[in-house]
Amino acid sequence: MEIKPDAQRAIAFFSTPDRAEVQPRRRAAWEVGDAMREIIDRLVDTTATTEDLQLIQAQLADVAARLSQFDYGRKYDSYSEASVAGDQDGTPTPPVGHADFSPLLGRSNPLAPPMELSIEGNTVCATVTFGHAYEGPPGHVHGGIVAAAFDEILGATQALSGSPGMTGRLSVSYRAPTPLHTPLRFESTLDGVNGRKISTSARLYDVSAGSSGEKRLCAEADGLFISVDFSKIAAMRADRDGVLE
Repeated sequence: MEIKPDAQRAIAFFSTPDRAEVQPRRRAAWEVGDAMREIIDRLVDTTATTEDLQLIQAQLADVAARLSQFDYGRKYDSYSEASVAGDQDGTPTPPVGHADFSPLLGRSNPLAPPMELSIEGNTVCATVTFGHAYEGPPGHVHGGIVAAAFDEILGATQALSGSPGMTGRLSVSYRAPTPLHTPLRFESTLDGVNGRKISTSARLYDVSAGSSGEKRLCAEADGLFISVDFSKIAAMRADRDGVLE
């Protein structure tokens, strides 16, 4: 199904700009996120001694104490996931703030790998490399993480329908173990729209599998999304932000 040109802004919303082009505070948050990602990746597979870990704990406690000086208070001024990005009924897309804190895409969220989205023709693509923190089977990505990543890329894809919504059903077929520390590529398509129902599908490839450009299929997924009344999302955002005021 052909992607509506105006809806392509939904992916641009989540694309990562060059670091030199972003505001200093946002860039600093990215760099903190990168540092925390490095800590998490090394901590879950470290050979550090008990004494080393105790020293690290004390240092991290100092960091936590410094952060505790500042109240929670980041406004939910954007979207947490790509499934609800883009314009809604002529309403302009809001600022990109929360996109930086997405658990899968967010540069400022140390839980995120992060995934990098792009559009190639009528295909939504994502590249990602999963580190130690995402291990399930030995040396491979936890299946639940793969499913979450599919939900994100399929959500981004259905947003291009022009009437995006929320996940109604996600079905994942695992074809081969998905390796850690390896460049991976998701390819997703918008397959159809039937009233409020939006159908999507995606494939996950290990792009390092061959020396001549072949891709090894690791998993496939189908997603059914249901378009929603975005006034309800706005009300959820207001309730969420009101708790922090």
